[in-house]
Parts: sequence; structure tokens; C-alpha cells
Amino acid sequence: MNINMPDEARTIIEVLNNAGYEAYIVGGCVRDCILGRTPSDWDITTSAKPEEVKKLFRRTVDTGIQHGTVTVLIKSNAYEVTTFRIDGEYTDHRRPEGVTYTSELSEDLRRRDFTINAMAYSDKTGLVDLYGGVEDLENGIVRCVGVADERFDEDALRIMRAVRFAAQLGFEIDDATKQAAAGHAKELKLISAERVETELTKLLISDHPERIIDMYELGITAVILPEFDLMMETEQNTPYHLYDVGRHTIEVLKNVGPTKVMRYAALLHDSGKPYLKTIDKNGRDHFKGHAVKSKEIAVSVLKRLRMDNATIRDVKTIVYWHDFGIGGPVSKKAVRRMLSKMGPEYYDSLIEIKYADMKGQSDYRIKERTEALEDIQRYHDEIIAEGDALAIKDLKINGKVLQEIGVKPGPQMGIILNSLLEKVLEKPELNTREELEKLAREYK
Repeated sequence: MNINMPDEARTIIEVLNNAGYEAYIVGGCVRDCILGRTPSDWDITTSAKPEEVKKLFRRTVDTGIQHGTVTVLIKSNAYEVTTFRIDGEYTDHRRPEGVTYTSELSEDLRRRDFTINAMAYSDKTGLVDLYGGVEDLENGIVRCVGVADERFDEDALRIMRAVRFAAQLGFEIDDATKQAAAGHAKELKLISAERVETELTKLLISDHPERIIDMYELGITAVILPEFDLMMETEQNTPYHLYDVGRHTIEVLKNVGPTKVMRYAALLHDSGKPYLKTIDKNGRDHFKGHAVKSKEIAVSVLKRLRMDNATIRDVKTIVYWHDFGIGGPVSKKAVRRMLSKMGPEYYDSLIEIKYADMKGQSDYRIKERTEALEDIQRYHDEIIAEGDALAIKDLKINGKVLQEIGVKPGPQMGIILNSLLEKVLEKPELNTREELEKLAREYK
């Protein structure tokens, strides 16, 4: 088997070999090459110790020197070069107490998480596959190296990684690995929110976000996302729905684009329903006000995951507005006000999640619901084409004009401009300087 690695990676390996050391590309890049995928990183493992690596290359960075990793810089590219190592004792299910360098590649590969990530390659030696990684790739299996209990006891995050790799590759988790994962899931509470978020996000934006069901069945979400477990346990006895809240959510996840914002918005758009469920005298379920509650939960979950503020803002906005237009005919005026309050920049995301939402529901009154959504789209296009004002900046009057008619700078100016915007949202034809000046004088 020949793997076509970047010239820089090949150069690093050749320099190390010429100095008398073993060196290989290792891990995910080998796996991806065998699968015909393009690796995002090219990691190198070597028998050379960090200080020896640093002597051989002009530009290096001590990115993980305590664990034997030095980053070698060639041109504008960076390659992590890590010494063959044996991990020390894991006492916190997160990281080893220390590492011991070894001269044996087999020892380095044995400490890795899954067989498909425990392969190495060099042009000189060829493929080194000591634990059946190629066979598992061929069979579409995610399997721990060695004893699964030991691998998960070392680092509980590997439990989430097992599901994530299955989702990214369309693989299945082998039974022994799955059983061990379920047994160690509770240890995920010891893992930092940042590491949890990274793995959850990678799963959600994969080609198979529906594999979050595996996290539920293995007890993972009970620890990292108990809100999802509540959704899985909340029935929806209503003609509009086919599934419980959780399984409906999975259908929505499958039908939005693979972006971080859209997948988290889909995941959390109905998260408020378990808290607001009521049952009427006919046994029909209702979830009034769930969009507001879902927005609150979305903010809470994303903050807990240490998500950045921009993502939190975008997700909460989409979640809050996702139910707009449900329950009756939609007017152009209502769409105009929605765009003003929501922000027209979120319009495409809103339409995307609304269509995905319908795909996860029953066909009950589907024609009416589809027509209502088409009305929203038609009104939006008209509003944009006609240049209707949606924000204060769109008004044909500003603070300078207000000062010219005698309004002093200060809070009153903001009150007047907001009031004028409200009137223009009601009647777009009022958005002329003449009309707005006339209205503004009434506030003086």
C-alpha cells in the first residue's frame, strides 16, 4: 500500500530516518488515506526524543513538549511530531499523570483509542497495522485497541469519540466497545465542557447527526445533555406529529445543513416542550410558548458547553423564531415586523429550519402549513424588493434631522426614532422625510 503524503511530511520523515531514527505518519491521516478521504492533519510519530527533533529542524514550536510533541514548521505548514511513548497512569479519566518514551512503535500504537486510528505508515516500511485497523475499516467497525474498558477508563472522552467516528464514517460500534462505553458514560462528568463541545459538534455537523441516538442509548446524553433525554421521553399526542419530541428533533437535524449554528438550532428548537406540556380534556397535547422556553434552554445549554457568544446569539434567534407563522394565515405586516425584530440576516436560516420542522411532522393540514410558509417567503421577497424600512438606519430621518427640528440629543431621540420605526413598520409609505418630520414634531 502506498500513501501519497505531502512533500513536507515526507521530508520530515526522511530527515529523521537519515539521522538514524524511525518515523511514520500516524493515526487519523493514515485512516483517512485508506478510506480515500483528504486528511485535515498529518501527524508524525518518531523514535527521536523532542530535543533530538528540535536539533534537526530550524523552525519548531514546543506545542506539547510535556507529552513529547514538537511542531515542525516548513514553509507555511505545521506538522506535529511526537515521540513514541507509553502513557502513565490515568487517575482522573482525562489525562495520564505522565509519559514514558519508548523505542518501540508497537508500544506507541497500543496506547491509542481505536484500531482505525492505530496505524502508521512510511514509504520505507509501508503500512504498520498491528491491531486490525484495515479489517475494521473494511467492515465499517469502530473498535477499541485492546481492552475497551481500559481505553475508556483512561480517557472518558473516547466514549464520545466512538460515536463521533461512527457518525462521521457511517460505521457501527462493535458490541464490546459499545458495552464498555455504556459502563463508563458517567465518567464524562469529569471531562471539560470544551472537550465535550468539540466532540458533540463534530457529531452534529457530520453526515449522520441522527447518531446522537447512540449517545442517548449509551447514557452519554444523560450526562452531557440531559435536556435531550427529556425530549426523548416526551410524547406528542397531536395530529401534527408522528414522533416524540426527541425523535422529531432527530428528523429536523437530518434536514438542515451541516453547519454548527443550524445543527444546534435544530437540536434545541423544541427543547422547551417537555417543560410546558399540557393535556386537554380530549387527551391532546399542547406546548404553548415553547419557542420562548426553548430559547432560554438553548442559551443555558450553549453557555454550559462554553460556546462562543456569536454562536449562542445566532442559535437562540433561530430557535426563538422557528415557530413564527404557526396557527393561522400570515400577513405581510406580520412578516415585516418579524424581520425587523429578528433581523433580516436570519431569514434564510428561519426558512431552512421551518421546512426541516415540517419534514419531521405528520401530513396533517400539510397543504395549509406549506401555503403559510410560502406566504412568508412571498411577503419577504416583496418587502425586500420594495425597500421597506426594517431598522432605524432605514428611516428617511436621523438624529441630525431631529436636532434641526429642535430635539436635543439624549434618550428622547432614541424614543422618537423607535416610535417612528413602529409607525413605518405599520405603514411603509410613511417613510419619507416629510412625513417623518411631521410625526416627529408631535413628540416635541
